[in-house]
Amino acid sequence: MKPDREVAIVAFAQSDHRRRTDDLSEVEMLMPVLHEVLRRTGLKTSDIGFTCSGSSDYLAGRAFSFTMALDGVGAWPPISESHVETDGAWALYEAWVKLLTGEADTALVYSYGKSSPGSVRDVLTRQLDPYYVAPLWPDSVALAALQARALIDAGATDEAALADLAARRRTDAAANPHAQVTGARPQGDHVVAPLRTGDCPPIGDGAAAVILAAGDRARELCGRPAWIRGMDHRIEAHSLGVRDLTDSPSARLAAERAGAFERPVDTAELHAPFTSQEVVLTRALGLGDGVRINPSGGALAANPMMAAGLIRLGEAAAAVHRGDSDRALAHATSGPCLQQNLVAVLEGDPR
Repeated sequence: MKPDREVAIVAFAQSDHRRRTDDLSEVEMLMPVLHEVLRRTGLKTSDIGFTCSGSSDYLAGRAFSFTMALDGVGAWPPISESHVETDGAWALYEAWVKLLTGEADTALVYSYGKSSPGSVRDVLTRQLDPYYVAPLWPDSVALAALQARALIDAGATDEAALADLAARRRTDAAANPHAQVTGARPQGDHVVAPLRTGDCPPIGDGAAAVILAAGDRARELCGRPAWIRGMDHRIEAHSLGVRDLTDSPSARLAAERAGAFERPVDTAELHAPFTSQEVVLTRALGLGDGVRINPSGGALAANPMMAAGLIRLGEAAAAVHRGDSDRALAHATSGPCLQQNLVAVLEGDPR
């Protein structure tokens, strides 16, 4: 989907991602992030035309938990608000469409997740096919290991290459003050072969928020807006048995529809929680040696559930804001083995 109206990400903020936040509720974790993203634009809550959030009641362990987060936004006087039960990247997509229709000129998008209270590996089994797969309780790491094994058997990578990739990403994360895990470290023992501890994302809590604005309003709020030139999302078959786990046709198609292949990108923020998934995405999206991949460290450095995808869009936008990127690709995923994929292309004004 390509826009007829110019819409840009004009501000991005995120929390410091931590292994545990037992001392904070979701609202307390989220509020400083909301205050920071509004501060960067000078906007007040009353200036926002549309608000959209992403989170998961399964992580919180209670129904309609997202309504409590609205205490941090301020829902009175009444606001135009929506919620998606998935990563905040899809909330950004909904807000983007809202602005394209002309129903609003600004939007606040936020997402958050606390994985620390329970076993996230067990929780994620509930997103699988309820008849044939979920009753077997294959967790997220075991399924990612199946994908990694398929890549190794196909000759696309090996354990040493995956270890080198993990070291590069966490070394890059040393420059990211919000990252949870930084610096190269030993890969550790196998969690589920062939994936070792270093090939897997950290479990942690965190939140993120962005502000979107359209046209001249975006230029008023940001010195160099990150214009969303295209965005699309696609999904693979639900059954893992009918998919080629060494490829991601849905990510490739989303990138094509978003216009990513029209001109080269210089930066890519890929939502790849496992090293093997970055291999799949790099190949599927045709990212060459000249592309900076996950300069923030990516999900291997911080992977707050339901916020990590939105963070990829925010980090890509921030690179455009700073002048570190002129044309960036941002990717978000949800589901096992890269089942759902969203791709956006962001550009800055010519310098």
